[in-house]
Amino acid sequence: MTRQYEATPPRKVAFLGLGVMGGPMAGHLAAAGHQVTVYNRTAAKAQAWVDKHGGKATATPRAAAEGAEIVFACVGNDADLRSVVTGDDGAFAGMARGAIFVDHTTASADVARELHALAKTRGLHFVDAPVSGGEAGAVNGLLTVMCGGDAGPFDAMKPVAMAFAKAVTLLGESGAGQLAKMVNQICIAGVVQGLSEAIAFGQRAGLDMPAVLDVIGKGAAQSWQMDNRGKTMVQDKFDFGFAVDWMRKDLGLVLEEAARNGARLDMTRLVDGFYDEVQALGGARWDTSSLIRLLNK
Repeated sequence: MTRQYEATPPRKVAFLGLGVMGGPMAGHLAAAGHQVTVYNRTAAKAQAWVDKHGGKATATPRAAAEGAEIVFACVGNDADLRSVVTGDDGAFAGMARGAIFVDHTTASADVARELHALAKTRGLHFVDAPVSGGEAGAVNGLLTVMCGGDAGPFDAMKPVAMAFAKAVTLLGESGAGQLAKMVNQICIAGVVQGLSEAIAFGQRAGLDMPAVLDVIGKGAAQSWQMDNRGKTMVQDKFDFGFAVDWMRKDLGLVLEEAARNGARLDMTRLVDGFYDEVQALGGARWDTSSLIRLLNK
């Protein structure tokens, strides 16, 4: 099914970071009729995106941001984010007063607050807006976007971001989006571990697990992970979008924040340790549902 886009005035936008998530997200902006300029650390990837979607590529984040009303970014971590935002070649140096920077990176709440404050000193706006939905959500334009920041810039960016999202929600002041993404990852960690243990238990009991999953998926045990990963876990297939390396990065942010706010995260800490074991098995790029491999060794 072709993605249908809500009618919204075309905007001049930039997108920084064209990885597994950013590339499709930027593609939806172009398909929705926005004028998109892209930057990627690997220039060949940016050129390949332009060859497919149109628009133009630039050699620096600053050049991409020049003249853009909204600058979107989706990069790896706090350091990557600072590298495309700050400095002489960073996006902030090229953005006009009143322009909005929307960060879809899963990063720390601290860096979101830091860049929000820096943006204000320059007459700019910054919205932290991490996403959930994985590679499939990005490709299909059905991401969930959790935002922190000021209401005015949020209201201005939301109709544009809806090109690649099914929901874009402001959850509080700067940093609230990143904190909400941490809540999301805590939930996922627990669900995937529970699903792994359940499937491994059922297999050892000699049950037809695809049939069992079909039945219990219609009841209270149902989850996105069960619907989308349950049967592939039974098949020992883990070549999907959200890698163990990325989950460990995210859980590291969660545990750092918990150390500050005093939250007790016994299960999360345990599952983070299990993902460490998966990495040691060579599973750094396996999908996060690969936790079950520890139970079937």
